[in-house]
Amino acid sequence: MSVHSHDDIDWADRLAQLRMADALDAEALAPVARRLVDRVGARPIVLDVGCGAGGMSVLFARELARRGGGTIGLLDATPELLAAAQRDVAEAAGGDVEVVAVHGDLADPQLAARVPAADLVWASGVVHHVGDQQAALCSLAGLLQPGGVLAIGEGGLEMRCLPWDVGVGRPGLEQRLLAARLEWFARMRAGLPGSVAMPYGWPRALREAGLEDVESFGTLIDHPMPGSDLLREYVVHRIGWLAESVRDWLADDDRDAVAALIDPDGPHFLGHRDDLFLFGAKAIHCGRSR
Repeated sequence: MSVHSHDDIDWADRLAQLRMADALDAEALAPVARRLVDRVGARPIVLDVGCGAGGMSVLFARELARRGGGTIGLLDATPELLAAAQRDVAEAAGGDVEVVAVHGDLADPQLAARVPAADLVWASGVVHHVGDQQAALCSLAGLLQPGGVLAIGEGGLEMRCLPWDVGVGRPGLEQRLLAARLEWFARMRAGLPGSVAMPYGWPRALREAGLEDVESFGTLIDHPMPGSDLLREYVVHRIGWLAESVRDWLADDDRDAVAALIDPDGPHFLGHRDDLFLFGAKAIHCGRSR
């Protein structure tokens, strides 16, 4: 059964898209996993909060195995995602890496009592789904052992995947979808329980959470055209999902254009194109507990 989280997104329904994104991001994120794991000691406890389909924890597990072992903790509020992540991470972990799955939510005030104190806490695309983002960062920092590292994946450059003119509807469709997504995001944030503004950037927010040695860096996601079958399948899912999520902000002709682009039996189906790509960047912000 699909479960809706407190942000009213059906994450279980997005499992296939999340897994495709994990596969496409893996090459770019593997060095990030290594960089973060190298900041902590031997046989660390790594906690992935809001693990989704588990793509990043698979990379963490491989790094722990390379360094002699440790523990991966998976936390997610959607049982279907948690089960999928646990299977994939356990397969990647090998015998020297323990995998522990916990069904839970970052907004749970008792979270610290339910998970072990970690040497590295990772949360990607999670904090912005909590009403009070600063309080969420303070909660994440509270999951660290002394000297532990908190790293969050938030912000960056939005992924682009379509040519300016796709041959149906008005040119610039993807740009309008992304602009509408910003409107959706503002409404989503405003509707979250206990939503408050955080009018400053993530590095300052990490310092406000009591962390030191704060730094930010980015990693580029670059899959040039013509792209793989996986990329084409992902783009079909992504454009359909974007259009559905921002339906209230789209003009009728843009809705019609998207319908034509994701119709596998139509002449404009994206899955038959050789000019799709994926280009963007992910931002990572991290700091160390005192």
